[in-house]
Amino acid sequence: MKARRQRKIPVGAGFVRLHGEVQGPRKQAWEGVYALIRRIPRGKVMTYGQIATLLGSRLSPRAVGWALHGCPRGIPWHRVVNASGGCSTDRLPSLAPGLQQALLRGEGVRFAPNATLDLGRYRWVPRGGPRKRQRQSARTRRKRS
Repeated sequence: MKARRQRKIPVGAGFVRLHGEVQGPRKQAWEGVYALIRRIPRGKVMTYGQIATLLGSRLSPRAVGWALHGCPRGIPWHRVVNASGGCSTDRLPSLAPGLQQALLRGEGVRFAPNATLDLGRYRWVPRGGPRKRQRQSARTRRKRS
């Protein structure tokens, strides 16, 4: 019996998908993206940039988008929006237009007439996540020394 040749599909930034599973140098980083997205509660969202920042890795917001483009089943990908609070998936030919918005509406998220949501209301910030370091003034540093 002849061995079946695996079909490699490029999925961006040096990643390759083999039969639905992503292989590549950043597979662990993508798994971190998926783990964080699984934690987003119903009716809440995170932005691509927020995820990249919280993971503290060298992933860019665009790389987070690539990770979602090839995510496994069961990942609530629809809970990730762009920095404006809009849905970026409407441009993808593989998804029905308006699908992401419909899924979020089903979770109680409301959209403005310009098709964006209020990030102040719906953004989820995980507890215990890395926080941005506050810059200390020179005066504060001298007092501590």
